[in-house]
Amino acid sequence: MRITRFADGEIDVKIGHSVRGADVFLIQPTCQPVSENYMELFIILDALRRASAGRITAVLPYYGYARKEKKTQARDPISAKLMADVITLAGANRVIALDLHADAIQGFFDIPVDHLTAEKLIVEYIRKLHLPNAVIVSPDVGGAKRVGDVARLLDLPIAFVYKRRPKDDVVSEQRVVGDVSGMDAVVVDDLISTGGTLVGVSHALRAEGATSVRVLATHGVLAGDAVQKLVDSPIEELVITDSIPLPPEKQHPKIKVLSVAPLLAEAIRRVHEDRSVSELFK
Repeated sequence: MRITRFADGEIDVKIGHSVRGADVFLIQPTCQPVSENYMELFIILDALRRASAGRITAVLPYYGYARKEKKTQARDPISAKLMADVITLAGANRVIALDLHADAIQGFFDIPVDHLTAEKLIVEYIRKLHLPNAVIVSPDVGGAKRVGDVARLLDLPIAFVYKRRPKDDVVSEQRVVGDVSGMDAVVVDDLISTGGTLVGVSHALRAEGATSVRVLATHGVLAGDAVQKLVDSPIEELVITDSIPLPPEKQHPKIKVLSVAPLLAEAIRRVHEDRSVSELFK
């Protein structure tokens, strides 16, 4: 493909080869700049549909606007549903997504969705740490299932951090529920945005007697000065995947990146060959 901009900034797409009847997989993480990447995705999907592609699968390593999956206040939009509608309208026949912020987003699509998870990558990494006295921690109640699955596979105890949000991206209170005293706390989350929540979590865990704090998350959004805040916190190590590219200016010795490329590649192969994708996670 050749993607260019007109003088006024509008996106233009030209497909350089015939895709008539082809099984097309379009990989597009809708990360920052989120709206720009979404618009690019929509226009490419439309171009592929009009070029008579046999089947078009949108592969979304990161699904932008996923945190607006429900109304939390009066007159709120449900942006995650809107993005799903437009992806389908633009021409996608199928979606492959990785660690959606809420499982319910799968139901927003009227086309098949293969929901992948980086859970195995996270579990294997924690195993290799060989921590003598580990506890798996959820930074909020909403991540209970994710943390429960990881803890079950590792046969480790769990703890939770209760937080109260007066408004989006602001946390006013955090309390640890569970025993972390004298233990190596491993915080597991789906994404890291501003880093404020995790900085507070790390301080709360250390205050409750945790000997170390590590954070593992699938999506490193790392907006604004998130990296600096996390580096300056008691967090010893931050592990993310490459579902979102980590630019050079945000790289740091404390941050380790795991690749989800093999997982996406195998999912694409299985979809193309009409084989089970769920077998990947057994």
